[in-house]
Amino acid sequence: MYDGLPPGLTVTADGAVRTVLIDRPAELNAVNADLHRAFAEVWRHLAADQGARVVILTGAGRAFSAGGDLDWITSFLDDPVARDESIREGAQIIEEMLRFPLPVIAAVNGAAMGLGASIAILSDIVLMSDRAYLADPHVAVGLVAGDGGAAFWPLLTPILRTREFLYTGDRIDAATAVEVGLASRIVPADGLLDEARALAGRLAGQPVEALRGTKRVVNMYLAQALAGPMQAGFAAEVVSMQTPEHRERLLALRNRSG
Repeated sequence: MYDGLPPGLTVTADGAVRTVLIDRPAELNAVNADLHRAFAEVWRHLAADQGARVVILTGAGRAFSAGGDLDWITSFLDDPVARDESIREGAQIIEEMLRFPLPVIAAVNGAAMGLGASIAILSDIVLMSDRAYLADPHVAVGLVAGDGGAAFWPLLTPILRTREFLYTGDRIDAATAVEVGLASRIVPADGLLDEARALAGRLAGQPVEALRGTKRVVNMYLAQALAGPMQAGFAAEVVSMQTPEHRERLLALRNRSG
C-alpha cells in the first residue's frame, strides 16, 4: 500500500497503529523534493489503509525535521517551476493533514523547524521531548512564513507570546511550546516513543466513528479560519522568494552550512 511513496518517509504497522518515520537522519530529516512530495501523498495512503486507526509521526535520529533542505530551497532561486511546485505541494500538505480522518500523534524527538514545525503543530496531539524545540526561521532568511507560523500560530497561541519567535526565528523550547499552546505536553526523551505508543493504543481502542467525527468537527474550525490566511500567506511567500534580500541571506546560510 505504501510502495509508491517517494523516499524520505517510512511507514510501519503495529496492529492498528501506523508509525510514519521521517527518515533522512544524516540530513537531520531536512525536507528535499522527494520528502516534500511524500508528505503531500502519505495522508491519502494512510486514509486508504483499512487497518489503520491512529498515526504516530516522528523523526529518525536526533531531529524531528530541521526544515527545508538548503540545496533544494536554493534551487528555487533560478527555477521558478520548481518553486511554484513546492508552493502547490505545501498547500496540499496542509489541506491533506486537515482533511485526514485519523488522529495523528506527533512525537517531536528533536529540532522541528520550518515545515517540520508546521507538520508537528498540525498534528492532533503534540508530544515534545524535553530536548526538542520548535522554530520558524522564514523571516530570518527573507521569507514570509506563509506555509507556517504566520497563518496558523494565531489560531493556537496568544499572538503577543509568539510574534517575537515568528519575527526572529528564535527557538521555542518544549516548556514554552506547551505554555503558549504549540504543543500538548512534555515527555522525557527516553520515554517519548513509549508514551506515544501508549497513547496511540488508547486512541485505537476508542469508538471509530465517534473519534473520527470529533476530529472532523474540530478541524472544520481550523480549515475555515485558515482559508484566507493560507492563500494570502503562500502568495506573499512567493513574492518574498524573488527578493534580492532572500537570495543574499539564503546563499550566505548555505555557504556557512556547506
